[in-house]
Amino acid sequence: MKLLHVGFSNSVSIDKVVAIISPETAVAKRLRDMGRENNNLIDCTMGRKLRSMVLTDSDFIFLSAMRPEALVQRLEKPSAAAPSDPED
Repeated sequence: MKLLHVGFSNSVSIDKVVAIISPETAVAKRLRDMGRENNNLIDCTMGRKLRSMVLTDSDFIFLSAMRPEALVQRLEKPSAAAPSDPED
């Protein structure tokens, strides 16, 4: 299973990712509110500014402090998706 690193030691399965969107649109704000109501919103920003939202096929929404462009680049390069662990 390959993982997409979304920041601050948080990862999402690449197979589950449906879309990566910018949070400024009205639709994104509506999705975020619905996710909060349904308890399927996962905040991975660690208090930083929200820059992207990762939508999954299991209806979970991950909030990330990383730019959407950076996450898309990580999707295109699966080998760089997860940070290397220095303990290996």
